Amino acid sequence: MLRCWMGLCLALGWACACHAAEPTEIKIGFLHGVPSKIRLSLIDIPSDNDGLAGAQLAMDDNNTTGRFINQHYSLIDRLMREGDDPATAIIALADAGASFVVSDLDADGLLKAADAGKTRGLVIINAAATDERLREEDCRANVVHVAPTRSMLADGLAQYLVWKKWRKWFLIVGSHDKDKLFAAALRHAAVRFGAKIVEEREFRDTGGARRTDSGMVEIQRQMPVLTQGAPDYDVLVAADESEVFAGYLPYRNWDARPVVGSAGLSPTTWDAAFDQWGAIQLQSRFAKTAHRFMTPLDMQAWSAVRLIGEAGVRANSADPTKLFAFIKSPDFSLAAFKGQRLTLRDWNLQLRQPILLFDGRNNVSVSPQEGFLHQVSELDTLGLDRPETKCKFN
Repeated sequence: MLRCWMGLCLALGWACACHAAEPTEIKIGFLHGVPSKIRLSLIDIPSDNDGLAGAQLAMDDNNTTGRFINQHYSLIDRLMREGDDPATAIIALADAGASFVVSDLDADGLLKAADAGKTRGLVIINAAATDERLREEDCRANVVHVAPTRSMLADGLAQYLVWKKWRKWFLIVGSHDKDKLFAAALRHAAVRFGAKIVEEREFRDTGGARRTDSGMVEIQRQMPVLTQGAPDYDVLVAADESEVFAGYLPYRNWDARPVVGSAGLSPTTWDAAFDQWGAIQLQSRFAKTAHRFMTPLDMQAWSAVRLIGEAGVRANSADPTKLFAFIKSPDFSLAAFKGQRLTLRDWNLQLRQPILLFDGRNNVSVSPQEGFLHQVSELDTLGLDRPETKCKFN
């Protein structure tokens, strides 16, 4: 509270306020499921707050900048358990005052949430689902995509392989639907950038426990047989989003060739070892608050929440309609420690972004690679471009 001396204020021509104005509240929902603990490596098992911790750090950042224009951001956490209805959850977030909702749901759950949220004017920000159809035939006008598509990841990897002149690929695909979708993106990338898949094989998941003595013996025998007898190739490419076999390929494949894709050299949006362009500052702040390393999902959730905070400051408004309009405008960009500002593709609301290539410990490269040009943005060499889109917003 400020003490007012009305006579003095009037005499000096000042406008006095007897009470400090309350900050404008912007509520952001975070709709997330229980993370799967199925991983080949014990060190890759995600924390229970995977993604959520990134969103919480971004809320701190939003409030740091928001206080200068009298804005305050708050996060409404909504955990989806097995069998919960995304439509019901999204309406509950709307009733709690959220105008934007960050989601880490899968494609089907995201679409249900988006369609229910549309009736309440909610904007959904996809922080996890990489499915192409969400940006193409199943695109929604109220969904912004911070998570990359599979084609963006595949193109980022393909550009580096072609730059290295590793153009002959031996592709091994898992038997699950997600594996096949990633394989389709890899095939598209090969055609797009001039690589050739010399042979393709499937690894069929038959189950079984592999973290045993007998399981390790089986792996050592199985992986060389799986990769034996292929035509001459430069690189072994694995499409295994289900994490069934790819992690066992390096050093066990029949021919002495590098492994890429779902193991070995992998495309990603973030890694705990990434330290370029000031990223070490973000990594340090995250480790201090979350007491663990930052994952790709954490970074995507951080970017989703920061996207809203950046719009709030730049548009100098808390009106959700104005914020969404600014996010979709050519004036919007997001600084995300990746060497350049990220912008939004207006034809499908996908965030343009570089793709990092990591080998498990170090950053090997960042795509787009030098020499891959585009008339609008080199980032549009990653993923489906405007002429290829099937998105028609309803």
